[in-house]
Amino acid sequence: MKGELNQKKGSDKLDKRTIERFKKILLKEREEIIGDVKQICESSQEVGQDGIQDIGDEAANIYNKQILLSLSENERVRLQEVDEALDRIANGTYGTCEECGGPISLKRLEVRPVAKYCVPCLMMLEKGKI
Repeated sequence: MKGELNQKKGSDKLDKRTIERFKKILLKEREEIIGDVKQICESSQEVGQDGIQDIGDEAANIYNKQILLSLSENERVRLQEVDEALDRIANGTYGTCEECGGPISLKRLEVRPVAKYCVPCLMMLEKGKI
């Protein structure tokens, strides 16, 4: 099929074209995250700088700043995951499970390009068996 990703026949390794495709996806996601973080930083600086406030406005602004800070933490985690995936591409281990060394399925990578584990290992990790 035209839109599907390819895997070398007789091999569990992803082909160069597929890896390049994932690299573009990850770089685009990285740019989006950085853009979101810049917007969040600008928004957090704007909150509370609109003059005299009553206690209700001040409480709302404090709440908004807390939300923005937690979003920023989530963005940092996402950015770290993307950077780690890009590192795995650079060192030739992208698409290989960090736990068992086996291949991560293309379907899993399509859904979650930053995946470090194959589905069986992920399920065992979530159950605390690894």
